[in-house]
Amino acid sequence: MYEFFRKIVCLSMHIKYRIKVIGGDNRPYKNGIKGGYIIACNHQDYGDPPLIAAVNKAHFSFMAKIELFEKNKFFAWLITKCGAFPVVRGAGDGSAIDHAIADLEKNRAFVIFPEGTRSKDGNIGRAKSGIAVIAGKTNAPVLPMCIKYGKKGFRRKVWISVGEMIPAEHIALNSDDRTELRRVSNLIMDNIKMLMDGMSEYGDPLPKQYNPKPEKQAEEESK
Repeated sequence: MYEFFRKIVCLSMHIKYRIKVIGGDNRPYKNGIKGGYIIACNHQDYGDPPLIAAVNKAHFSFMAKIELFEKNKFFAWLITKCGAFPVVRGAGDGSAIDHAIADLEKNRAFVIFPEGTRSKDGNIGRAKSGIAVIAGKTNAPVLPMCIKYGKKGFRRKVWISVGEMIPAEHIALNSDDRTELRRVSNLIMDNIKMLMDGMSEYGDPLPKQYNPKPEKQAEEESK
């Protein structure tokens, strides 16, 4: 049943978008790896999860905000069949993390968007600690990916860059302290940002990020 829905999703994505894959040889299935790894990707659109499924072959699992399961029963049933499970955002949902860990142990490919929410301008934000917690507890390698969209319209262009797998030993946690969690999260996000930088020639340039200076620093510079 899952494979049937996956193929339908893949077909619909290739009809809806003009997809270009960069670094396609880095896709795990090309090297005989079926699952047991984490896919970490930037997040811009509700179409991100099915696009990831459209260019990879695996049994996928991913978190989706609980509101998506409450509004429409048919839609909830559909995304569940495609591997989604609910998470309560901003509530430290331990059950969702346990679910992700269990899926990885079943040799599935767990998809996560480390930023925790969609980017409004296409720029990549900071990662939340969930990605580090899951990677640390499962000792699973992480596959960085990055999606960039072209202008909206019929058969919108999409570029999907696939990076090299980050080995589990590079993201192993020595402890559960915040410093270690931040180190792992930053390492993963840095890999995603490098993929985005490598796609600068595609689509429109991203707007410059506004980084206001901390108040103390501003005061010192004004003296």
